[in-house]
Amino acid sequence: MTVQMLSTKAEQAILASFEANAATLPGGAAVAALRRAAIGAFASKGLPSRRVEEFKYTDLKANVKDVLPLATGGGTSDAATALGAHFGPDFAANAVVFADGRGVAAKAGVTFLADALGKAPDWVSAALADAELSASSDLLLNTALFTDGAVLDIAAGAEVAEPIVIAATAKDGAMTALRHVIRVGAGAKATIVEIERAPKGSGVRQSSALTQIMIADGAEVVHIKLVETQKGSLHLSHWQANLGANVSYKPFQMTVGEGFVRNGLNVLFNGQHSTFDYGAASVGHGTGHADSSLIVDHKVPHCTSRELFKTVLDGQARAVFQGRVIVRPNAQKTDGKQMAQALMLSPDAEFDSKPELEIYADDVVCGHGSTAAEIDPDLVFYCTSRGIPTAVARGMLIESFIGEAIDKVEHEGLREALGEIARDSLTA
Repeated sequence: MTVQMLSTKAEQAILASFEANAATLPGGAAVAALRRAAIGAFASKGLPSRRVEEFKYTDLKANVKDVLPLATGGGTSDAATALGAHFGPDFAANAVVFADGRGVAAKAGVTFLADALGKAPDWVSAALADAELSASSDLLLNTALFTDGAVLDIAAGAEVAEPIVIAATAKDGAMTALRHVIRVGAGAKATIVEIERAPKGSGVRQSSALTQIMIADGAEVVHIKLVETQKGSLHLSHWQANLGANVSYKPFQMTVGEGFVRNGLNVLFNGQHSTFDYGAASVGHGTGHADSSLIVDHKVPHCTSRELFKTVLDGQARAVFQGRVIVRPNAQKTDGKQMAQALMLSPDAEFDSKPELEIYADDVVCGHGSTAAEIDPDLVFYCTSRGIPTAVARGMLIESFIGEAIDKVEHEGLREALGEIARDSLTA
């Protein structure tokens, strides 16, 4: 393989890690060829820097200084440990668990990708080879290095009563890469939850998680992600969602902690009369960095998209929201709205918001807004004048602010767990 010389220590370490592990990574010749092509493309691009528009505020080339050894299995964990105390036994009973990059606890109806690669159905093979995932270096990295993941195929018309939980954990000082491939059949209903938590006191970890979800006509999907990281850790997440006609897709992503996190989400409307209703919340403190970057591609008429992003920032934390909505010439009657809001608890915190509308149709209703503000002193005064202590009043206002996003989660147990996690992070 002939590649250009990469400029950073981390980039060189990524290539070395691939070469050291390539022979033992799962998959046959076809998958090995995909991996080799991906690492070759990465070698020519390198980690994205601020010169790449989508990474203007999340410069991986500057911020990723070192690369930890790739974990390829050998770890152990049960669902309760991976989920943490906020999620009860009902969630643990429906959890698929990955430890140190390999599946260790399965659930009926879910296949481990590492086991499926030798006899992967055509739809899984096609997903792994999706050219859309070659555009960005962080996605190329996942294709080159993934060690396992979940394969979930929900039959047409199925109504999955309880949330399907995909939980990942890892040892300190290691990097993991997981790839999840999900197909939801026509008219099916399901809630899918992805959780990656590093509890307080954890050491440095690095992880990549890429989820491809294909939702057929008339299906209803709730898709939730929780990321909790500690100082010095890195998490790169990306969801690629393809929507059929008359689909309801409700994703929600929450990020807490002091790590460096990027959550990417690309949504493609391929069928008419579908709805994308996105919510996100982040709580940052210390030097935490949380980036939520969306591309919503309206390719067909009569679809609706909604995005609500809320962040609370203290210390020197930084949050990023990038929401790019594309309305193609054929996508008449598109209805798209987005709002990003930050509550600043420290003068040293930073919020970067970049809403974008690219409209090539003339019969649409689209708009966006963005605000960043401190706690309203008049509201604090109103509360204290009624006997509420100042600290309690501020806490109530902060929880109310972030709670507007969390309230988009309709499942009561999930909503309560996420609210408690946000509350604990606010008091950290």
